[in-house]
Amino acid sequence: QVLLVESGGGLVQAGDSLRLSCVASGRTFSRYCMGWFRQAPGKEREFVAGISWSASSTWYDDSVKGRFTISRDNAKNTVSLHLNSLKPEDTAVYYCAAGSSCYEKRGDKYNYWGQGTQVTVSS
Repeated sequence: QVLLVESGGGLVQAGDSLRLSCVASGRTFSRYCMGWFRQAPGKEREFVAGISWSASSTWYDDSVKGRFTISRDNAKNTVSLHLNSLKPEDTAVYYCAAGSSCYEKRGDKYNYWGQGTQVTVSS
């Protein structure tokens, strides 16, 4: 069982940056590949970024590639998402998720989810 708690969301202007964090409970965090997803109002949840258990590999949706960076610190049971050059279309609730398989972009491949943190980008 893994409990995930996100933080760091907020209201920012276009072009600004944010850093989201996700802290995991349990001693098996390093065994999981981690992902960030987001869901905008009226839209389906979509994949944003993922990172392997050792942080040796990362993968991104094309819409955020070059602007967002995912990282993790297994000693602190934390995965982070750095959001740069934010756009109004990045507005969504952002969720972190843990899964046993890496390189996955489908939400149903992740076993554990946090409660989400709201990111709002004004134009």
